[in-house]
Amino acid sequence: MIAYIKGELVAIGSDSIIIEQNGLGYNIMMPLSAIDNLPNIGSHIKVFTYLHVREDIFALYGFISNDDLEVFKLLITVSGIGPKGALGILSALSPDDLRFAILSEDVKTITKAPGIGIKTAKKLILELKDKVTLVESFELKLSNNDTGSNLGSGNIMQVRNEAIEALLVLGYSRSDALKAVKSINIDDRMTAEEAIKLSLKALV
Repeated sequence: MIAYIKGELVAIGSDSIIIEQNGLGYNIMMPLSAIDNLPNIGSHIKVFTYLHVREDIFALYGFISNDDLEVFKLLITVSGIGPKGALGILSALSPDDLRFAILSEDVKTITKAPGIGIKTAKKLILELKDKVTLVESFELKLSNNDTGSNLGSGNIMQVRNEAIEALLVLGYSRSDALKAVKSINIDDRMTAEEAIKLSLKALV
């Protein structure tokens, strides 16, 4: 298993890149969103990889972050979604957006991915909703943003959960409530009431 490849970026294609390392050129399939954010050719980069082996197929799939890789591996556990389908989903949705779409059962957002219809989106939600939790999604979002060491405290999680529940009571959809609370910065001094007010402003 190749965990990651670190080397020189020598070519960028429409859906893949080539990294040269120790005289070997690795052709790596990547999400379009990752390709759009790559540095210039000649730069040295690190790509987390997944080696897909089936019969006579050996294909490397690469990701800028380990989080992207873990979401990819989660997606390919869903029946009917192979590596290419999972790559398409991650080309259209960030890992954070996908998690919140799963949690809020937002079929419409998931069908934005190429080749993913309503039936497949519903199956994806059904098979993954128990593998993704609200707390995990918030913690991963904060970790991805690297916004500070205190932001994962239990008090902050409680404030977030209370804000989400309040928005649901006010009639907002779970998807909108999750996105609104995710968009605001909550620290240890913020109360649930303050978080709710900021979340409501984000929904305007």
